[in-house]
Amino acid sequence: MSASPQPRLAQLGPGWPRIGPVGGFWMLALVASFVLAAYGKAWTAALGARWAMKYPAGWRLSLKRDISAFMDWLIEEASFGLFTFTELTRGLAWLIERPYELAVSLFATGFLQGLGSEAVQVLPPLSWIGVIAVVVAMGHYARDWRLAAFVGLCFGYLAVFGQWDSAMVTLSSIVIAVPFGVAGGLLLGIAGYRWPWFERAVTPVLDLMQTVPIFAYLVPILFLFGFGPVAALVATIIYAMPPMVRVTMLALKSVPEEIKDFGRMAGCSRRQMTWKVLVPSAKPGLMVGVNQVIMLSLNMVIIASMIGAGGLGYDVLTSLRRLDIGGGLEAGVAIVVLAVALDRLSQAFAQRSLPEHDDRPRSLLQRHPWSATVVLVILGSGLAGVFAPALQSYPEGAQVTTGAFWEGLVRGINVNFFDELEALKTFMLVTFLVPVKRFLLGLPWPWVILLLGVAGWQLGRWKLALLTVLLAFFIVANGLWPKAMITVYLCGVSVVIAGLLGIPLGILAAQNERAGRIVGGVIDTLQTLPSFVYLIPVVMLFRVGDFSAMIAVILYALAPAVRYTAHGIRALDPQLVEAGVVAGCTRRQLLWKIKLPLALPEIMLGLNQTIMLALSMLVITALVGTRDLGQEVYIALTKADTGRGIVAGLSVAFIAIIADRLIAAGAQRAKRRLGLA
Repeated sequence: MSASPQPRLAQLGPGWPRIGPVGGFWMLALVASFVLAAYGKAWTAALGARWAMKYPAGWRLSLKRDISAFMDWLIEEASFGLFTFTELTRGLAWLIERPYELAVSLFATGFLQGLGSEAVQVLPPLSWIGVIAVVVAMGHYARDWRLAAFVGLCFGYLAVFGQWDSAMVTLSSIVIAVPFGVAGGLLLGIAGYRWPWFERAVTPVLDLMQTVPIFAYLVPILFLFGFGPVAALVATIIYAMPPMVRVTMLALKSVPEEIKDFGRMAGCSRRQMTWKVLVPSAKPGLMVGVNQVIMLSLNMVIIASMIGAGGLGYDVLTSLRRLDIGGGLEAGVAIVVLAVALDRLSQAFAQRSLPEHDDRPRSLLQRHPWSATVVLVILGSGLAGVFAPALQSYPEGAQVTTGAFWEGLVRGINVNFFDELEALKTFMLVTFLVPVKRFLLGLPWPWVILLLGVAGWQLGRWKLALLTVLLAFFIVANGLWPKAMITVYLCGVSVVIAGLLGIPLGILAAQNERAGRIVGGVIDTLQTLPSFVYLIPVVMLFRVGDFSAMIAVILYALAPAVRYTAHGIRALDPQLVEAGVVAGCTRRQLLWKIKLPLALPEIMLGLNQTIMLALSMLVITALVGTRDLGQEVYIALTKADTGRGIVAGLSVAFIAIIADRLIAAGAQRAKRRLGLA
């Protein structure tokens, strides 16, 4: 039984690839890089090649000015037939604003008559009891009483902990952004499925949309739509749409050929085939896309609050500005609770099976008992709320807060462990962070681009080499190389530490079931917290600067390193592990000679995802004093400088694409070497 995989195991040799000519080249390149970092500035000055250290301003592209000029022309002069571009954006804003105002009136403010301070409430919003009744009914309809109780408790938490009003504003944004994002993604996905040329054209655009920092979306949207909730909704829709497009194309392609043949035999037209056969058959897969749109919309609420969205995101942002750790954590946890409730509901609807058809004649109440009950609860609580305000709005006196506890905890840590925290911060800065930063900033940009081209050639031949060189030169030619190197330094240091922490945790989770449950729970918690929430306690403990940014990035980006490592080890062929046991390997040898080498491609993909999350978080850490590309995007947002923001955002995206393509090619090469591909 265990003899068959032994020849394959023997091919693995000692488990890890040996250093050959390629490894020797990179060792020499590393030594040369250290030499250039130390003496490159003096050598280039002596040779009259200062341009190799600092790209001359006269050689730079005028892309920032060109984009800004184009946006000015778009707003002031552009027209499309009967409409100017400004009228088009106003029409789009009106299309989004009307349902948003209805949702806000329904959930948060009530229906008002008049404007501003003179507005009078004609009808109150849905009571907190009514909203909880709606989500409980949805939970029971989608699955069972257990889910109904869970989502009811989640929304009850929002009321009890004083987050109800802000949560309802956020929910209003979600119930508008999600349908727009799902509908747009569905239509684009269907177009990609129907026309292969459209799929080839839209795929790189989707790649770019998912790697450009979130802040970069806000700059042109703020310019086009102004400051307010409509601009925030547009940004949320654009940010959340790409996964729906990808999932739609994949789900439609996964529909079995037998179902398509049945549609053809039934004489369906192309339109009927799409909407009567393919889309209903692909519903489970499409609901995964809906779930992703919901999650990304909630992930956007804090950042969207910077351009006019209110709700929980605004609460977190203002808490960060005031360094109010208690208020920030409470609002952040409320976002997580809302996200978990909506996530469970959407998953349940995706997995829900259709009920059996009943032909017996029944009344309307018998056919829709839950809907009738919910309507009665809404009307009853609304009428009762006129006489008993506690039934309309959860009473403030019954609310609970944990803000003082968190404030006291952080204050106590600061008072009792200030010297130790400062010593740790100083040690990391002096021995690790600052040397790495000086090393990267001391390298001539032609040398770095040359090494990227060589790496691309070795892993993916000329196409990958050309891509990496062109994307890196784009950053140089726009005068952003020093800030890009600071971005690479912060991202690189954070990813290395996240890997050193995450890979051992992933190994532990894969090897020990009990530890796996504990680690999984911690990682789930870290991954669901909004990115801004990490900044509040970190800044209060370590003040602003690179070290605080690094800690926040590590916490936010740790999850993929743990998950992919654990998955890579768990997914190994049991026969290979059994062959190692038969060959007499100890547990340590099994891990180092068999499991880790075979799981290496998955571990590399986990580090790839860690890099993506680190880059997205670095743009947010610009709020705590970093001097990288993230700060460039943030400054552009505050000044509404469209060209500057888009170019900086593209530069971050290109760093992400370079890392993604190189690591993905390396993982594929490792799979081929191990016989797994």
